[in-house]
This record gives sequence, structure tokens and C-alpha cells, in this order.
Amino acid sequence: MFDGKKRYLIPLYQRQYAWKVQPQLELLWEDIERAADRLRTDRASVTPHFLGAIVIAQIKTFGKEVQAFEIIDGQQRLTTFQILLAALRDVAVRHSPKWAAELRPYLLNEGVMAQEEVERFKLWPSRTDRRAFIGMIDPSANVDAITPPALNEEGFVRRAISAHVYFKDAIERHVVIDDSFDEFRFETLFEAMKDALAVVSIELEGGDDPQTIFETLNSRGVDLTPGDLMRNFIFQRAKGLGQNTGSLAVDNLYEKHWLPLDHTFWNQSASRGRQVRQRLDWMLTDHLSMKVADLVSVDRLFESYRRWILNDRPFGSVIEELEAISSTASIEKRLFDQDGDDPIGDFGLFADAFDVSTAMPLVIYLATEGCLGADLSRALAILKSYILRRDICGLPNKNYNRLFVGIIAHLRKAEGDKTDALFSYLSTRIAETDRWPDDSEWRRGWMERDQYKGPRQSRLRYIFEAIERAKRTALSEDISIKSTLTIEHIMPQSWVTNWPISGFEHLESGEFDPEFVARQSARSAAVNKLGNLTLLTQALNSSVSNGPYSVKMPSVRSNSSLALNRELNSYDAWNEETIAERGASLFDVALKIWAAPARDHDIMAVMEPLKNWLPVDGTCCRFTYSGTTYHAQVRDRALVVDGKTGSFASFSGASKAITDTNRNGWNDWQIARDEGDWMLADEWRRLRATGNA
Repeated sequence: MFDGKKRYLIPLYQRQYAWKVQPQLELLWEDIERAADRLRTDRASVTPHFLGAIVIAQIKTFGKEVQAFEIIDGQQRLTTFQILLAALRDVAVRHSPKWAAELRPYLLNEGVMAQEEVERFKLWPSRTDRRAFIGMIDPSANVDAITPPALNEEGFVRRAISAHVYFKDAIERHVVIDDSFDEFRFETLFEAMKDALAVVSIELEGGDDPQTIFETLNSRGVDLTPGDLMRNFIFQRAKGLGQNTGSLAVDNLYEKHWLPLDHTFWNQSASRGRQVRQRLDWMLTDHLSMKVADLVSVDRLFESYRRWILNDRPFGSVIEELEAISSTASIEKRLFDQDGDDPIGDFGLFADAFDVSTAMPLVIYLATEGCLGADLSRALAILKSYILRRDICGLPNKNYNRLFVGIIAHLRKAEGDKTDALFSYLSTRIAETDRWPDDSEWRRGWMERDQYKGPRQSRLRYIFEAIERAKRTALSEDISIKSTLTIEHIMPQSWVTNWPISGFEHLESGEFDPEFVARQSARSAAVNKLGNLTLLTQALNSSVSNGPYSVKMPSVRSNSSLALNRELNSYDAWNEETIAERGASLFDVALKIWAAPARDHDIMAVMEPLKNWLPVDGTCCRFTYSGTTYHAQVRDRALVVDGKTGSFASFSGASKAITDTNRNGWNDWQIARDEGDWMLADEWRRLRATGNA
């Protein structure tokens, strides 16, 4: 492949050089050594060893330009062969200059060229690997004049350099025996590389589909991420742009839109639930989910994206497609950066604390297509209040993924102000799975539910830090606390030993007193309430944390840089009554931070009689599941489903019979309206509850 005057160009959108010493380079070297040994010992038995396929497409060249091919697939193998030849040449320079001269034509073109400084290289890698590669192939080259340095890579060693070092060491050990250069072993090694190893070169013609071939060749045994597949799918549709100053013209698109996504920031791992993926894969999943307003599995990201692009044709050009991804990436990066002074970054902090990555597609929609401008902060505050209030009330979050993408579809249809539409939509939710708690319900959750549990500490820290900032704002204080704050119980969880209940000192050990038992229960119930929690700038040691009031309270109050703790000076004692008093005081501050829904009725009173309510007899209903639509009708106050035995008292019961899973049927079934269209059962229930149906 490297005989003669020709060039192979790796598009910038292809993966960076990724082969590692283990396993890829070691396996390749074993194949080469094995072939070289056979050439020396049993030449007649040598047959070419197949190393895979390379797919190329010829590029139009003009005048003195060197014949050029774009690499569709196989850039890892081709780059490795060049690195291997460069390592062989470097060993030859040390031991046998004539062999170094023999190897030069396999690395560099010679003769007349249009742009010699670029076209003399047989292989022209992507921007990220280019400097390292040029330095290996031609150590005398002025790398800075040929290609600019990469950003943010100080101290970073490219895998191409590591591969070059590995091969040089391996070749040196192979050809130097007892400190003496063995020319015959060198010659057979070179011959093994040229003749005993084989690759299939597939050159595409005009009607061939490069993406289909790429996917077929990479369908097994290759560690390609969804981002890798999407990148190739997108840029291989931006074909036919030719060359520009010795590089592919499509590279300009890559540099603007995808090169930033190839930086280490997006290659870092991030977890969502029990799944761990690269940040890039999460961003692309959120992007597609936002665009289609539906759930997208990260495991089926590429398949889903490809089908959407080919079937729906949502963009007029690849440029528009890339601009949309860049827009999403700019928002998702701010979510990952989690700058508390940036409304989007603060939502990233919030999403991490409350484990609501399912809201990301909606946030991206609000920040991009929503065109909210300065009103984005208000929209995000609404969303945070909705999630936080539900969390404090212990309402489930298992339906959030479907809820939030459903809101995107609703807002796209909404006319007028999108933030007002978001507020109105969330305010009118009534089911346990999606209602926005009003002040009354929220107060009950705040004052009556235990909030301290191990996994919830990040959420509590976010809540108390927000309250602390609000208190400082009220006091016109502008003090930044740099240390990591920790949640601390004021009265310790193990209160029995050092925090006795006053008034019962006369009881003998083990003596039963019903009032004392009741007070003990009340105190144990108060310990994990919000009123008994605070923030500290540094954690207390266990002896102080579990110590008596006289030891612990001064230690807590000493964290006087926090307004939360300065207020504790007003309490002369600390018990279940003062815990409730402080909890109510904190709630008053929280009311000013996290807004309430707009609702003119008691949601709990309305919901109770409608839990299993069905429309009037004769109403037609439908439910689509796994591509099949099931039809039903209400008869005698029950739902009768075509093809199913018996009847069902609720939509959820009918859904379970169809899917064999526990589901919220209100979000499954649609109800036929007199106007001839269909309404989601949950929407019908909401209107019924508010008297609008």
C-alpha cells in the first residue's frame, strides 16, 4: 500500500489513534515475529497472515497534486504500519544506514508535488495526532510550520508516541543479539512486514455507501462508542468536498463542530444511575431525546439517531445538523461544569444532588429551542422547585424520564411564553407521579418527614446552602465560603446517652413511665427532621458530635461564618420543641426560594375520589404498546379491552393485563373526545378534577 507515490488522508472526524500496547500492539508484533521466524527457518511454509481490511475512496487531484485516498475505515491499522516502519527505520539509522535509506520511500513521497511540506507524507493523520506523527516520520521537519500545537495537552503523551517507543524497543531486541546487530534478522523482519502480512484494500466506487461498509466492518470485535459511530455517520454524509491546501475540505466542518468534542473533557466518564458512559455519549443521548421529545436509550443511541435522520430528515444539511449538536454541547458542558454563578451550571449542581439527569433534555430544550433569553433562570427555578418540593414530600421520581420529555412536546405546541406554559403545565398535574406540591403539602413533608438519610446528604447540603445564601442576602452579607460544607445533626442521632429528657430524673433505671416513653419517641422522631440539621465548615470529631449539649452546641455555634449557626445563639435549650420551631423558621425562608404552583383547589381533596375514576359508559379508549394498539370501551363502570378476558376497574389494571408490568395507566391510555380527537387519560382526569371536563 505504501509503494509508489500516493497519499492516504485520515479525515478529522475519524477516531484518534487508539491502539494500546496491550492487547493490539503486542498481538501485531507477535504476528510479525512469527512470520519473520518462518522466513528464516521454513520459507516454503510461509503464507500471508491476514490482518483485516482497509476501505479507501479516491479523491480528485489536479495538476501536480499527489494521488490521494480518503480512509473510510482501517485508519488504526494503516497508522500502526507507518509507526512500525518508522520504528524500523530508526533502528536502521543506528545500525545500518543503507537499510534506513531503503525504508525511506515507504514513509515519504519523493519528486514533484504541489505542496511538498504536506504531500511528502504517505499518511496524513487527523489534527489531534498530526504533530506526533510528523515528528516520528521526519524528525527534521519543522512541525510548528506544518501544523499548529493542540490546546490543553501539556504533559499529555499521544498513543502514537507510545506505540513508536514500544516498536523501537521490540525491534531492537529482535535484531541485536549479544550486543551485535544481526543484519539477516533485520532483513527477514522487513520482508515479513512487506510480504508475510496482508490486508485487504477495498476501494469504493461512486455508488458505494461508505457508512454501510464502515458499520459492517465494525459490527464485531471493535470498541466503538455511540459517539464514534455517530461522528462517522454524520461526516461521511458530508462527502464530495474534495481537498483544501492538502487536507480534506470536510476537515473544516470537523474542526469547528466536532474537534471540541474530541477533547478530554468529553471523554471523561460520568454515571447516571448504574450506567457509566463517556460524557459525549450522555450529551448526544440528551440531544436526540430533546429533538424527538421521547426516551432514548444510550445503548441504542446510534441506531436511534440514524433512523431519525434517515426517516425524518430533520435538517436541511449536515451543517445544520452539526450546529444543532454544537448548541446542545455548549449547554451540556455548562451543566457538567456546575458553576453555581451560572443558572445552567447551578442546575447541573442541583441535578447531581437530586439525581435527576432525566431532566437534562428538557433543560437543553429550554436553553436552546425555547428561546427564553433572560427568562431561562425563571424556567429553571420552576423546574428546581417542582423537583425539590416533590423530593421533600417523598413523592416518587420513577416517571420523571417520560414526564420531562413529554413536557418538551407540550411546550413545542404551546403558544406564547414558554416559561408561563411550563409553570401552568406543572401546576395542573394532579397524580402522585407528577403533581407539584403546594405550600400546604410541602409544609407537611418539611415538618413531619425524616429527611436525613445517607444517600440524601448531597440534597440536604444543596437545600441548606441555598437557605444560607438567602439569609446572607437578607443581611446584605457577601461572603464566599470556599471550604466544603458538611451536614451535621445539632442533637446527635445517638442522643440517649448525653441528651437526657428533663423532668424524668426521678425514674429508676428500667422503670416504666408512659409519658417518658412518649417523650422518648417524640425526640427520636425529631432527630432527623430538617429543624435539627445544619451546615458546618468542617466536620466535628465523633466525641464532640455525640457529646452533651454543653460540649456540642458551642462547637456548632463556633461555625459563626454561617448565618445558619449564628441564629442558634438565640436558643437556651435544644429539644423537640425548638427543633420544630427552627424547622418552621427554615421553611419560611424556603418558601421564598422555591415557588409554589398556581392552584385554586386542595389537590389532595380533589384527588381522593378520582383515584379509580373512569369516564362514562360507552367511552372509547386506546393504548399503544410495542407497536400494537389495544382498543377498549367503558361498560358498567369498568374497562373492557378487545381480546382480553374480563373487565378492569382502572386504567392501570388494564395496562398490567396487556404489558404484564405494573404501570401508571393514566399515562398509557387515551380517551376519545366528542370533538373527534384523543386525550391522554391523565389530562382528562386533571380537567375533571378542576371542573373543566
